[in-house]
Amino acid sequence: MPTPNTPASNTPATAPVTDAAATPAAPRQALVIGASRGLGLVLADELAGRGWHVIATARRPGGELQARADAHGGRLEPERLEMNSPGQLAALRERLTGRRLDLLFVNAAIDRGNLPIGDVPTDMFTEVMITNALSPLRTLETLRDLVAPGGTVAVMSSEQGSITLNTEDGYELYKASKAALNQLMRSYATRHGADGQTKLLIDPGHNRTRLGGPDAPLAPHESIPPVADVIEAQAGAPGLQFLDRHGEPVPW
Repeated sequence: MPTPNTPASNTPATAPVTDAAATPAAPRQALVIGASRGLGLVLADELAGRGWHVIATARRPGGELQARADAHGGRLEPERLEMNSPGQLAALRERLTGRRLDLLFVNAAIDRGNLPIGDVPTDMFTEVMITNALSPLRTLETLRDLVAPGGTVAVMSSEQGSITLNTEDGYELYKASKAALNQLMRSYATRHGADGQTKLLIDPGHNRTRLGGPDAPLAPHESIPPVADVIEAQAGAPGLQFLDRHGEPVPW
């Protein structure tokens, strides 16, 4: 006996297409080293306000960084780090295993006064060079594998590190430490030139911070939003650039 015809089903042959635009993109991830106060704190706050998820470090818990984290409702995540401690740096790397960063930004510097270089004690020279030059690059080397291909590694520098622009007396040790930072970052970029990561040295201008002093012409809330603009605009750019807060090249 012939099999009767089966009525056509009203069920669609394929599953409905999901609207990809309805799924929100994951927030960009940043790690800001040295965010307890000043420029680092304002940068972490600025990025979180732009929708980034920001991990931000300070040597001690609490303080203004924790207050800003509370205000951002989970977008700003404090971490503890003494950057000059290799042990603490390794422990931070372990805690962040499995995280994938779009930005690693190192902000750290100290100044021990305006002495001619002949008057600088050896221990002071060592302290400033470790904090301003060695530790930032050691931090990049330790944490760089957390940064995604196409992500950015950046360090807060200064026009004070420009040999070309060193035409006025003063602050010889600080200037030397920033020039050393720039040179070490150049070596880092040469060694890791094929990793696909954007590399930036940023000059934020002279700001009214504990380091910059009360008479500086800029406030961090004025200089940091343009710095964040530069970071976002340069994402994916090849090579190493030394840029000011307006995105203009600073002479080496």
